[in-house]
Amino acid sequence: MDVSSTTDTHPTPVTTSTSADPDTLVQLLDPQGRRLDHPRYAGWAAHLDDDAVRGLYRDMVLTRRFDAEATSLQRQGELGLWPPSLGQEAAQVGSGRALAAQDFVFPSYREHGVALTRGLDVRALLRVFRGIEHGGWDPKAHNFHLYSFVIGSHALHATGYAMGVQRDGDVGTGEPDRDRAVVVYVGDGATSQGDVHEAMVFAAVTNAPVVFVCQNNQWAISVPTAGQARVPLSRRGDGVGIPSVRVDGNDVLATYAVTAEALDRARSGGGPTFIEAYTYRMGAHTTSDDPTRYRTREEEESWRQRDPIDRVRAYLGRAGRADAEFFAAVEAEAEELGRSTREYCRALTASPATAMFESVYAARHPLVEEERAAFEAYQASFAEPTRDDELHAPVSDARAAVAL
Repeated sequence: MDVSSTTDTHPTPVTTSTSADPDTLVQLLDPQGRRLDHPRYAGWAAHLDDDAVRGLYRDMVLTRRFDAEATSLQRQGELGLWPPSLGQEAAQVGSGRALAAQDFVFPSYREHGVALTRGLDVRALLRVFRGIEHGGWDPKAHNFHLYSFVIGSHALHATGYAMGVQRDGDVGTGEPDRDRAVVVYVGDGATSQGDVHEAMVFAAVTNAPVVFVCQNNQWAISVPTAGQARVPLSRRGDGVGIPSVRVDGNDVLATYAVTAEALDRARSGGGPTFIEAYTYRMGAHTTSDDPTRYRTREEEESWRQRDPIDRVRAYLGRAGRADAEFFAAVEAEAEELGRSTREYCRALTASPATAMFESVYAARHPLVEEERAAFEAYQASFAEPTRDDELHAPVSDARAAVAL
């Protein structure tokens, strides 16, 4: 089936930002870099001064440069696979920067920009894609869980974690440093999974402090959004009683604002929110994919005109909010990140195979120890005997008879 002409048929009124219609995209920065007003959400981003917006711009540029380097490394055989995030920088950086330090994130597998906003050394993301570790970082260090490669399964983990936060009493206390929320990132394709639906049902009925951020990048590999839903994805939340909002995912200010509001409601005991960040995957689904087989150049070019980084650069350039020196410094920092990423990746070595037994339980477990011992014995059975082993090996009866 030719699906190239069937990409999302849901209306995209990107130039209207003041409507209360839930199907209308919330927008605070248009594709030309002009600041817009919004009766509900403008206030949530009003405190972002020029310094803060320059910080968002820097985050997005670094994310894109890192992503480009990782893509190149995979093409050169240094990584087994890579899921590019090209085009989704605003949805990730905007929502990530709205998080508080104590909030916890359950990412899917392409949330490279969110990882950066959590203070994670993004180069550590490469360890699992190089196939030398199952994870690569300590989730507790940055409240950023390991990547999930099973579509949608982590939505259940996120809701369960949020219910735990609720039962710990860390919701609605009014203490800014104590109240916590949980965020889970899924793609448009994951909303067709039963796991995500079940997670949303549990979140709704328990009023769990969890925010579902759906990055609708238009394509679930080769299946367009219109092939999965007859209505905007934001209505998935309405179906189970979760307040939902549809935001321009290429607008970093708008994604910041809607996420900040949703997090505030979750932390204060107001329950879950579903956010549809309407964006576009400008690259391939993964490096094993060929998007030229299912979408058109015209479609890709139309989305390049809405590039999330270009619109912030235009905004900053207008009225001198950032000068050439600033942009050059960010570019230099990005190039340095690309260089160090390449060196880091090529220097990676595998951890001992037995490392997979070390993080199964928080404390040592007899069954795991038994399995570890069996695995070590199995591995040892492949070892070639050394000259020293032969000299000290017990003499068999046959060899002893020959000697006599």
